[in-house]
Amino acid sequence: MFPGTEEAPEDDSAKHGGRVRTFPHERGNWATHVYTPYEAREDFLELLDALLLHAQTYVPRLVRMEAFHLSLSQNVVLRHHWILPFVQALKDRMASCQRFCFTANLVKIYTNQEKTRTFVGLEVTSGHTQFLDLVSEVDRVMEEFDLTTFYQDPSFHISLAWCVGDARLQLEGQCLRELQEIVDEFEDSEMLLRVHAEQVRCKSGNKFFSIPLK
Repeated sequence: MFPGTEEAPEDDSAKHGGRVRTFPHERGNWATHVYTPYEAREDFLELLDALLLHAQTYVPRLVRMEAFHLSLSQNVVLRHHWILPFVQALKDRMASCQRFCFTANLVKIYTNQEKTRTFVGLEVTSGHTQFLDLVSEVDRVMEEFDLTTFYQDPSFHISLAWCVGDARLQLEGQCLRELQEIVDEFEDSEMLLRVHAEQVRCKSGNKFFSIPLK
């Protein structure tokens, strides 16, 4: 369907907020990611604004995430003709997976593997076992397609904000403690950060596929 691999275009990081592509773009290769979406409500966004405003006093270049999710896979590359069989395999694997509730209320600082980006996130503190069950099914599909499986001993989390570079030194320690205090003292934060996981989503290139849980 697509011609053979062509020379990758120059990766101009200025076009996407200074982010550096973690694998080369090739014609016919589709960046693919499996995750559980999180639909942010107004009160969650109010909490996020309070956290971001405080974190920016330490790292001014932090910006809010445009959408929220919990990853169930690493970013992998699919050939175009693999997309539909891959999604069908995910649907087959997820057919018996149940909906569940989880809590994400522990502030944590993350970087990507290359240390080119830093994230402020909320780590899952209950529901971890159910997320591991989902990852186990996703990993089986990854193995079928000879793709990279998820991290060993993963930290499931919702990324809230990010910046270019490794900013752990500025954000961990005092800043992290103060961010956790903001979460703990936020009105109804216990209920606010208890979430229903009702679907798994696969994004491949510009295509989205939703897989409801039972």
